[in-house]
Amino acid sequence: MANGLASTRPGNRPTIRELLASGGRSFSFEFFPPKTPEAEEVLWRSIREIEQLRPTFVSITYGAGGTTRDGTIRVTERVAQDTSLTPLGHLTCVAHSRDELRSVIGAYAGSGVRNMLALRGDPPGGPNQPWVAHPEGMNHAIELVELIRSLGDFCVGVAAFPDKHPEATSLEADAQVLAAKAQAGADYAITQMFFGADDYFRLVDRAAALGCDIPVLPGVMPVTNIKQIQRMAELTGMALPTAVTDRLLAVEDDPAAVRQVGVEIATELCEQLLAGGAPGIHFITLNRSTATRQVFLNLRSSVVS
Repeated sequence: MANGLASTRPGNRPTIRELLASGGRSFSFEFFPPKTPEAEEVLWRSIREIEQLRPTFVSITYGAGGTTRDGTIRVTERVAQDTSLTPLGHLTCVAHSRDELRSVIGAYAGSGVRNMLALRGDPPGGPNQPWVAHPEGMNHAIELVELIRSLGDFCVGVAAFPDKHPEATSLEADAQVLAAKAQAGADYAITQMFFGADDYFRLVDRAAALGCDIPVLPGVMPVTNIKQIQRMAELTGMALPTAVTDRLLAVEDDPAAVRQVGVEIATELCEQLLAGGAPGIHFITLNRSTATRQVFLNLRSSVVS
């Protein structure tokens, strides 16, 4: 295969594709690369705490505009080499040529990472700005899925959007993109965070109607900071139901109460998703594992294998 990467056989741990096919529910956790030594300590303390829960996998995100590429690779490599965890390496098209993307894939492969999440990424100018591709790069995640597939025996995930991608013309058009990514070789999808279980199930149904039956893991984040979640909703187009905001705003002057209500809301959402047949939960941690660990422990009775 191209560029000699096929000879760099990724590690011997099961792929996420294989783990999802095993029949048990998947519980995974998402982190981002630290920017300071202090943040690095927080990250690795959280990763070690999560490791004790024996999750299906952990993922390390890419920063906006591809700014944390080196940090993402470094942390993902360390997870692969120094922990018992199965790592998922993020990869975006933003500001990267095809050759640079091949180099990143090679770096992952060289450290034993077999699982990658193929994302187009946010526009280089930030959310709500027009997409501008690298002159020698790619315009769509589908192209990135195809590139990864051409370079070796990798397991490839993609993004899905219960509340619709901000640039999609309709929910149906958005589902068609997800189906096209599956057709290109994606093994599963992880959704952007959301708050309505029905929105997730409608997304799965729209995709299934198009012949797309890959597992779709719902992305869930316990809210511990009201302003932060409002800002994320503004940037991503994520819906914030009044049933959620009313409960949080009722205790907004008490940070501990906000955290507790956020954990309760996330637990209720996860219970609805699992009861409805979701294959698992992908927790977005923001590098602090306490709230997500509490939600996971609340769901302990739902864990079957």
